[in-house]
Amino acid sequence: MRGLSRVWRQFLLKYRGHLPMKSIYKLTSAVIGCALLAPGFAQDDQMIEEVIVTAQRRAESVQEVPIAVSAYSDEQLRTLQVTEGLDMTRLVPNLMGSNNTGLGSANVYSLRALNNTESIPTFDPPVGSYIDDVFISRQNANNYALFDIDRIEVLRGPQGTLFGRNTTGGAVNVILKKPAEELGGYVELGFGRFSQVRFRGSVDLPVQDNLLVKLSAYAIDDDGFVENRTTDEDGINYEKNVGVRAAVRWLGEVVTWDAAVSYVDQEHANLLNFNDPDTDDRFTLTGLRSDAPPAWAVPISGAKAGKPLGNWVNSLSIYSNIEAETPFGTLNFITGQRFLDHDFTLDFLNTPIPTGGFTIANEGEHDQFTQEIKLTGSTDNGMLDYVAGLFYIREENETDFADIIFGFILRDRVLFNDTDALAAYVQVDYNATEKLTLTGGVRWTDETKDVGYSANPGWPTGFNSSDIAALGYPLEQNSKISTPRLALEYDVNDDLMLYASATRGFKSGGWNARGAAASFIEVFGPEKVWSYELGMRSDWLDGRVRLNVTAYSADVTDFQLPSAVYDASGVPTFNTRNYASLENQGVEVELTAALIDGLTVFVNLGTQDAEYAELNPSIVRQQDQCNADLAAGIAYTATPFCGAGVVNHLGQIADPVRSPEYTLTAGAIYDIPIADGWELTPSAYVYQLGKHSVGSSGTPNALNDGYSVITASVTLRNLDQNWSISAECQNCSDREQGTSFFIGLYLQDPRTWTVNFRKDF
Repeated sequence: MRGLSRVWRQFLLKYRGHLPMKSIYKLTSAVIGCALLAPGFAQDDQMIEEVIVTAQRRAESVQEVPIAVSAYSDEQLRTLQVTEGLDMTRLVPNLMGSNNTGLGSANVYSLRALNNTESIPTFDPPVGSYIDDVFISRQNANNYALFDIDRIEVLRGPQGTLFGRNTTGGAVNVILKKPAEELGGYVELGFGRFSQVRFRGSVDLPVQDNLLVKLSAYAIDDDGFVENRTTDEDGINYEKNVGVRAAVRWLGEVVTWDAAVSYVDQEHANLLNFNDPDTDDRFTLTGLRSDAPPAWAVPISGAKAGKPLGNWVNSLSIYSNIEAETPFGTLNFITGQRFLDHDFTLDFLNTPIPTGGFTIANEGEHDQFTQEIKLTGSTDNGMLDYVAGLFYIREENETDFADIIFGFILRDRVLFNDTDALAAYVQVDYNATEKLTLTGGVRWTDETKDVGYSANPGWPTGFNSSDIAALGYPLEQNSKISTPRLALEYDVNDDLMLYASATRGFKSGGWNARGAAASFIEVFGPEKVWSYELGMRSDWLDGRVRLNVTAYSADVTDFQLPSAVYDASGVPTFNTRNYASLENQGVEVELTAALIDGLTVFVNLGTQDAEYAELNPSIVRQQDQCNADLAAGIAYTATPFCGAGVVNHLGQIADPVRSPEYTLTAGAIYDIPIADGWELTPSAYVYQLGKHSVGSSGTPNALNDGYSVITASVTLRNLDQNWSISAECQNCSDREQGTSFFIGLYLQDPRTWTVNFRKDF
């Protein structure tokens, strides 16, 4: 352990100047120092919980997986107040996130500097979202409420071999609980700030020995925290969220069938709002009303014309997994069907006129079907472990949307875009010795995308698909890409594993679908990444201290970023293009110590050093012109070349958006017996981000010097009667930090508190 302590100090010294060194050093030194003294305090059975993950598409201990993966069980998630997908960003190294601008139902995940802020379906996210291994293709509804969770796994780095496309940054995999063999369940009721009421519950109903049923539901209702000072409405940015799920499990001798159907209905906006320095209240100024549709100066078409201010999502998901034991291994047929409707009317300029300043009205239908056939097994002699499969996805999107400037139509059209992708993959682990394992795998993907446009009647000057094709822009893209993985794993002993890996991934190409003219609907190609990792997975002191360390380096080519292109008169336009590469490297540390009976202390740290490289000459030209204008005394706000694309207000190339120098989570959970059958559990942790920008151009209003968010709770449990009551707070210190940017800066939610009662039966 003395050697481990020395290595840890060397790591901290390496990043001096990039991290809050005093606080981190004191905290980690205290943790490791306690670990050295632990035999005098810890109980023999005080061990860190083992979490089983499926990061390699088969069940393994998280400590045996040569992948950077963070995993949390249901109990851990409840204690740490992870109630929706966005909450995971407070726990995982180098993962940050926020709601999409305007959309409380949508998350922007940024993992190792890779992210996408656009929710329109011609753009794909680089961090894949999965529920029970079923890919969720659209970002506009990935902030799902978490109920009936078995665990969540966050895989960092590209997962192109086993998970496939659109996982260049990583993947968030939510695994739900299966029906249990005994009658049981739970009910949870909470009340909180802003008149919040929330409910979660589930019941297991074994019909027969081999036929099991689980019924689950949740509901969230609050009055919102924003006042509209133009329309005199309270309760803006409210949330009304309801979901139900029915799951069935059939147990045969060689076949197990799991099936589920779920329905979710969300009303949850994330409107631009401001903080009143005199009252600390949040307010907005848009003239749009949340209780009545706008009176447009010129009518727009379709059902979207009658929608008031707000954001609405409803989704129906169907899931089936047939698992059969065969002589060759375990064979799975995994089927997923998802129907998603997404409507919103949002004012991004926050203008007091009745139609808003810059308003987008949207009505979208997004359907997807996925089918996977997966085989996992081992050879009789144990020399080879393998997983192989076929995967297919069909996605159909229809988006009817209009942009309105001060009540007048800027554009009103329907976007159609479909995706068909077929993939085959295989990964083999060769157990060369009892200690050494060599891994090789590859995935081959054949993906076809197409796009179409139709101008609505209210936009007579609009364009259609034929206008785009006439400019030479393709209406179809086909990509055939292989994504291999190589890894070497060495088990030093039962408690220490070292690994090295190289993995490739890709993110799909697309179109700049929001363009005001056909000439702006440019195509951009796939984004590709090679990632290299060196890792250590270790347990110490009889499983009471766990230290996992990953060093990584990523090279992203054909990076998709906003870039300038000039017309004949020298005026730039900004669209997403493959005009640069991106390089990133850093270290991720996850330290957990169960040092004293009932006490768990944890520190999760991620560092990164991301920068653009191999810039297109168009970006260089923009930068030169920006510097020339600044040298001539022109303010950056008065020239189109500065503070746009990836050139900042100083004429420099901005740092990649949402790539903080570090992320740090540190906290403790303490289970304290206070009487026979009674337990008190206080918990608290701080999440801290280093300096970063939430806007691609890195302008002053999008820059963030870093901030901290505190989450805390105290829970009283009756262990004999299986009930508990807890008091919780999020953003306990009420920090007012910007988390996203589009025209204006979007603030994180203010401090919230909740009192929860839970009964397990």
